[in-house]
Amino acid sequence: MKTLLIDDERLARRELRSLLEAHPEIEIIGECADAGEAIDAISQLRPELIFLDIQMPGKSGFDLLEVLDWVPKVIFVTAFDEYALKAFEVNALDYLLKPVDPSRLAEAIMKIKLQESVGEKHASPAEVSNHRISLEDQIFLKDGERCWFVSLRDIRYFESEGNYVRVYFEGNKPLILKSLNNLEERLDERSFFRISRKHIVNLKEIDHIEPWFNGGLQVKLRTGQLLEVSRRQAARFKDLLSL
Repeated sequence: MKTLLIDDERLARRELRSLLEAHPEIEIIGECADAGEAIDAISQLRPELIFLDIQMPGKSGFDLLEVLDWVPKVIFVTAFDEYALKAFEVNALDYLLKPVDPSRLAEAIMKIKLQESVGEKHASPAEVSNHRISLEDQIFLKDGERCWFVSLRDIRYFESEGNYVRVYFEGNKPLILKSLNNLEERLDERSFFRISRKHIVNLKEIDHIEPWFNGGLQVKLRTGQLLEVSRRQAARFKDLLSL
C-alpha cells in the first residue's frame, strides 16, 4: 500500500519509518514536513494511505484535509490525548498517540487489511487522478470543531447557501466553504446531478420523480425530502435517466 508520512518532526518521521519496516505491505513513497509539501505530494504521488500529524506549523493536519478534493485513507499520529481527539468527532481509520507503540501500529494496519478484505476501497489513484471523484471516494468535512470523513455514497445532496454549501448525510448537515460550481466540476455526473442552481443530488438517493410547475420536475429522496428540478435542467435530467 503506497504510503506518505506527514509530520513536521524529522525524528518522528524517522521513528515511524523504522517501525513500518516490520510491515512489508506498507510501501513508503515519500515524507512531508508541512501541509504545503503534503498537498503537492498527494497530488503527484496519489498515496493510498497517509500517516498524518495534527499539530504542524502553519496549516494543521485538519486544514490539509480540508483543501483536498480526494482524501486517501488516514491514520493520525498525534500528541493529542484520547479525550482531546474525541472532541473533534473524527471517524478516521485510526489514530496513534506519540510516541507510537508498535502493537498499536500493528493494530491500525490490521484495520486497513480488514477494510480491504470486505471491499471498502477507494478508487485507485490512477482512476481518480485527473478524473471526477466517484461514489467510492471519500471527502473530509470540517464545520467548527466537528470533522468527518464521509464516503460520497453516503451524501444525499448538497445545498447552496451563498458562498457556502450545506452537505446532507446521515443525521448531519455541516456547512463548508465551497461553492456549488466547484463541487459540480469535481463530482461524477453519473452519480451526482445538479438539478437546480441550489442543489446537487445523489442519484442513488432518489425514490421517485414527478412532474412539477412550468415544465420542471420534482424528486423525492428515500428519506422523504422533496427537491425541485429546474425547468432548465429537466431535459438533461430526463436524458440522463432515460425518462
